[in-house]
Amino acid sequence: MRATREPASLLRHRGVMTSIEAKSATDSELDAVFGPIFERIAQGAVAREIDRRLPFEEVGWLREAKFGALRVPVEFGGYGVSVRQLFRLLIELAAAESNLPQALRVHFSFVEDHLLAEPGPGREQWLRTATSTLVGNAITEPGVGAVDRYRTRLTRDGDRWLLNGVKYYSTGSLYADYILVAADRDGERVGVLVDANADGVRQHDDWDGFGQRLTASGTTEFTDVVVAEDRILGPGYGAPGPTYATSYLQLVQLAVLAGIAQRAELDAREWVAGRTRSYSHSAAGIPRQDPLVQQVIGRLSAAAFAAKASVLAVADVLDEVLASGAQDEKSLVAAELAAAQAQLAVIDLVLPATTLLFEVGGASVVSERQRLDRHWRNARTISVHNPAIQKARAVGDYLLNGTDLPFAWSAGEHKPATGAAQ
Repeated sequence: MRATREPASLLRHRGVMTSIEAKSATDSELDAVFGPIFERIAQGAVAREIDRRLPFEEVGWLREAKFGALRVPVEFGGYGVSVRQLFRLLIELAAAESNLPQALRVHFSFVEDHLLAEPGPGREQWLRTATSTLVGNAITEPGVGAVDRYRTRLTRDGDRWLLNGVKYYSTGSLYADYILVAADRDGERVGVLVDANADGVRQHDDWDGFGQRLTASGTTEFTDVVVAEDRILGPGYGAPGPTYATSYLQLVQLAVLAGIAQRAELDAREWVAGRTRSYSHSAAGIPRQDPLVQQVIGRLSAAAFAAKASVLAVADVLDEVLASGAQDEKSLVAAELAAAQAQLAVIDLVLPATTLLFEVGGASVVSERQRLDRHWRNARTISVHNPAIQKARAVGDYLLNGTDLPFAWSAGEHKPATGAAQ
């Protein structure tokens, strides 16, 4: 675990933290703790983008404030918040730095898995661990794609297990204390948890996308990494069948998009408010009085509002699914459908909005010093995770024909429809 100094904002709210530990946190209490931290993170966003500086220090602030323990029950040292409260804060964090919720999304799924696990020492151990540490991921493999063809292997070597393989899109693992790895063990898919600094683990910041540059979504290599028996955690990502996880993980991406829209509207508004120069053919002497510019700001604001509302609506569905144990197939399908529909709507809201913002000014609005283009680049990059054209087809096929939604299955695992669409 990386040592970091405690942020001044957390020290100021230590009294709030003490009162929160006695009960589940309210929104106002959470804002008192995390609002100042988000503000500090936002202040360095443009500089980090220009310098391509990974936000290790900023992740440290979140770790120290126990951001990763938002869903951990109070009795285990967490905040005990609802899914809706979590996603409300993820939107705010994305508005401050869009890379960070994406980097943390597998951590929150890891916590959720243990919330759903059978009570026992292992469950309590990892929930308590999640209050002060973060979990990254190493699931996808270069050149493979399908979740049923992992080349990363977990093999027996005497009385121990050895992990070998190469992963890409290891989002957030450079910031993490543990890495959740998807591997093959004698033809069985398993999830393996390894220490990020274990012997044989090599991480690379080689993600070369034009957006979301600071998610640390690069390559991770595992060479004869020793794995203890209690670090083999079950079937892992991609097990056939309905699951809460695909809608949950997709919703984190949508929270990122909603946060990007929120920041884009704020940046455009601040830029217009400070302008004193207008065009000779403008309808007003200064931009903020120009009705066309006002219209742009209004449309940006509407996109941010609608994107946030969509995310929180799906979060409400997931709250019900997870509170009931995430076992009812009908409820899991409803959550998957809601997340897919929200994905199609939110992308269509946010991508145009992050282009529209440039209509508020002339050539000066594209200054590299402002990096307003990062909003479109980040939104475009996050939106291609689980491509919308594939999701739209799956939703239409389900609604028309009752065909199973894909969840995380590979194409060859799709089962025939079990009933007509409702």
